[in-house]
Amino acid sequence: MAAAGEGEHDEDEDEDEDELEPEARAEIEARRRVALAQIRQYPDAVLRMRANEVDRFDESLARLADRMTGLMHDARGVGLAATQVGVLQRVFVFQPGDEEEATAVVNPEIVSRSDETGLGDEGCLSLQGVNVPVERSLEITLAGVDLEGKPIRLELQELAARVAQHELDHLDGTLIIERTDSDSRRDALATLRQRPAL
Repeated sequence: MAAAGEGEHDEDEDEDEDELEPEARAEIEARRRVALAQIRQYPDAVLRMRANEVDRFDESLARLADRMTGLMHDARGVGLAATQVGVLQRVFVFQPGDEEEATAVVNPEIVSRSDETGLGDEGCLSLQGVNVPVERSLEITLAGVDLEGKPIRLELQELAARVAQHELDHLDGTLIIERTDSDSRRDALATLRQRPAL
């Protein structure tokens, strides 16, 4: 999932970048472009595929999570699913806030969700230029395992809950354009048709 919409920076990030030297800003943008080039883009068929359960907790899984975390940071995102890097395994990484550490969740599932939902704009690192309203549960309980296969259970609210639901959708082959209203979907598809290749 993209930070503050489709790869847009929030105001604090914009202010921080304004204080940087032009060379530093150029380097950040170059790193972002390189990261986005490694993230599968719509309409890549892998984005529509359901990922498989992870049954091997080895060094290759840890390397995958490290690579995904690096790409998420460089692309200025808050979440990234394995399918977005072409790997059909049920794992995603997310970091909804700067003050938190990135978390990898393997074989995630939502075990409970609040009845209360909220509509919020979402962007996606795999659908550059698209920002659409999506209704999500405001609170969820996410269960899964960590990179060593140990059980984890996360009580998530607001943005963290939204990001986790977005990434879990990716693992099921569902995109935000399928979660939004018909007008927003039509506008998004028009944007994606006009988008230049990365």
